[in-house]
Amino acid sequence: MISPFLKSVLVPFSLGAILFSPPAPADPLSLQQAINLAQRYDPWLQGSLHDQRSMEDMSVASGALPDPKVSLAFANLPTNTWDFDQEPMTQFKVGVSQMFPRGDQRGLQQKKMQLMSQRMPFERAERLAQIRLQVSTMWLDAWQAQQSVELIKRNYYLFEQMSEITQSSYASAMGHTRQQDVIRAQLELTRLEDRLVSLEQQRDSNFAALGQWIAQFEGGPTSEEDALIVQRSVTSLPTEDPELAVIAPAWLLQEQKSDWQQLSQIFMAHPSVRMLEQKIYVSRTEVDLAQQKYSPEWGVNASYGYRDDDPVGSERADFFSVGVTLDVPLFTANRQDREVSAAVSKVESVKTEKWLRLKSMLSGFESMRAQWQRLNQRHELYRTTLLPQAHEQAEASLTAYTNESGEFSEVMRARIAELNAQIDALNIFVQQKKVTAHLNYYFASADHAQQGGYHHE
Repeated sequence: MISPFLKSVLVPFSLGAILFSPPAPADPLSLQQAINLAQRYDPWLQGSLHDQRSMEDMSVASGALPDPKVSLAFANLPTNTWDFDQEPMTQFKVGVSQMFPRGDQRGLQQKKMQLMSQRMPFERAERLAQIRLQVSTMWLDAWQAQQSVELIKRNYYLFEQMSEITQSSYASAMGHTRQQDVIRAQLELTRLEDRLVSLEQQRDSNFAALGQWIAQFEGGPTSEEDALIVQRSVTSLPTEDPELAVIAPAWLLQEQKSDWQQLSQIFMAHPSVRMLEQKIYVSRTEVDLAQQKYSPEWGVNASYGYRDDDPVGSERADFFSVGVTLDVPLFTANRQDREVSAAVSKVESVKTEKWLRLKSMLSGFESMRAQWQRLNQRHELYRTTLLPQAHEQAEASLTAYTNESGEFSEVMRARIAELNAQIDALNIFVQQKKVTAHLNYYFASADHAQQGGYHHE
């Protein structure tokens, strides 16, 4: 089956050229299959889930009190006899102490860990969007190389046929074929063959790079369907045009220049921005934690001292002690004040990071939209005008040469120009799809990270 794009750039030239077309491979790897596999088995996503569980557990642990301390001691033993009942101050002491963190330090530490864990879904959504963009770009590179090879093969027969015709005409001394025409035909055929080998090398390299993305998971695929896809690796792609629709609003793509304030509101929902917002919340909590260091840390301790009876058998009273300890933050200028100032500066730094991210997305979107608009114009120009004109020029040059009123060099130039126009049209079409993938990245959803077949178990 021939790609609709190839149908638009290839003008039927002979029955032999059509018969030369190799059959399309069975069950090729589609763009959506490649994206789904890369997202489903990305090890970073699995590691992110473990990080989130770790932070959730740490948030619970952060809210708990420190463990109490128990002490056991023999106090005031006489060193001359070491008898426990000799001196009235000798005792066996059992004590327990409990420390209490400063202010609301436990609650704020718990809140901080919870906010950090809530940032992970946005990071996964951003990772999924990045994977979709990277795999789409690599798949399109591989598809472009494959279709370029197909174009060269479909034109190779023409150049081969022209070489045979010139050789036969020159050998029979009929017509006005010259030796330089024969050499020129053989030279162009050799150049075309070298071009074909180069494109096949590029295609195989792109296939291998794409294959690494869909086969980088541990332990192999988890379903029979995935196993069959991976077993085929990336040896062929569909001949049909890739389905990659723009998800951006149509009105936004038609504008020449957008209202940045309006675009900023749209991009605020992007996962890369949402995770920076969550990072700001974490930094603000760190400011509150730093302020808690102005409060004292205090603890309670209690002990019970057992005393033995005296040597004559009289009973001695046991002792009970209770006390409170606390530290007093008096010298705050070089410690607490500095820590609070550092935490506030960190909040402002993350805010700056967020606005820089928004600025980068705004300029990137403007650039991609301009490319998308111009590529659409070029694609339409090639489809409706340039490709038909190149074909007409090639046919006219061949007709003139056949009627002995044209030069063979003109025929070759016209055929090469037609082939180059077809390759250029393919390049423009693929660039359109790549720009579409970039535009779609800017409108990635930050609602959840359960996209692309990946889920939080």
